Amino acid sequence: MRRVKYNKIRKLQGNYLEYSGDFPDVPISMQLFVYDENKFEEYNDLSLKEIEDILNAASPTAIKWFNLHGLHDIELLQEIGRFFNIESYIMAEILNFSRRTRVEELDDVMFFSVKAILPFKETDVTIDVEQVSFILKNEILLSFQEKKGDFFNVIRERIRTKTGLVRKRDSSYLLYALMESLMDSFLTVLDVVEDGVEAVLIDAKTQYQRRTLVNIEGYTQELQDIKRAIIPLREVLYSLKTQHDKGNTDCIISKSSMVFFERLQFKSVELLDQIEYNLNKLDSATNFFFSAQSNRMNEIMKVLTIVSVIFIPLTFIVGVYGMNFENMPELKFENGYYWTLGGMFALVIVMILYFKWRKWF
Repeated sequence: MRRVKYNKIRKLQGNYLEYSGDFPDVPISMQLFVYDENKFEEYNDLSLKEIEDILNAASPTAIKWFNLHGLHDIELLQEIGRFFNIESYIMAEILNFSRRTRVEELDDVMFFSVKAILPFKETDVTIDVEQVSFILKNEILLSFQEKKGDFFNVIRERIRTKTGLVRKRDSSYLLYALMESLMDSFLTVLDVVEDGVEAVLIDAKTQYQRRTLVNIEGYTQELQDIKRAIIPLREVLYSLKTQHDKGNTDCIISKSSMVFFERLQFKSVELLDQIEYNLNKLDSATNFFFSAQSNRMNEIMKVLTIVSVIFIPLTFIVGVYGMNFENMPELKFENGYYWTLGGMFALVIVMILYFKWRKWF
């Protein structure tokens, strides 16, 4: 069973850049994609000076995607903020890993901060929650990851091979595609968690061990923590949809791409429904476990009660003839011992037949 691991909440100053994450030793890597429908260029391990030269030489209509792995170099982040003309408090929010999923729009900049669940491997014992931040500005999309992961490998391949719509649409569609990849990680994790939930349901119906109840509580906590990551994302997407429905013309996300963000909102609702369904199954498993335990205890008590009732008259007979009074005529019978044993045995048979007739067992 795996446990969801969240970063501890830390109070950070609004405009002060301070790294509060768990990966201070991750190598920093900058990647840049410049593409349009007809061609694309990919650059890795760049300096800011090289990025500046590439962007100056690129076509104004080309889509630019800048991705940064590693967020512990504060000076580099400050330089990136100055280079792309991003407010310092937004750069500080990239490093605030304790905040919930949110979106902020300021002039020509839209800032997204999304909680993503890392798809785990078989050797993992926890489900790590990573914060991924996006800044959308004109035809440039900036993404910031605390460490290297495989969230966006599918999108990179689509750009390289000109698969799907990503090369045909604007930067807001690219943002949608990246967020969809993050949401797919929730589905991947939920599929594995659901397998564990099904195993727990089987254990609850076939076993009566304390470990089963511990596993039920563990998976319940996992699903609650995953739900905690999805609910703010649903609220953010719903807020974007509301702005679009109200005819907000200042939104940086293009109208042609807004329909895709509405799909993300529907998918977040489906994910929450799926989580609620599994939570209900775990509740049912808990109720079944306690009901089964109660029924099992009742069966045990019924057997013990029947045994006790059978031995009460036998104990009475033994007690009577175990008294040391001299004037007990039955003690003089030649076959009294055998008659007493036979009578006791017959009494047991009669009582068992009576219990069977009354269907008490």
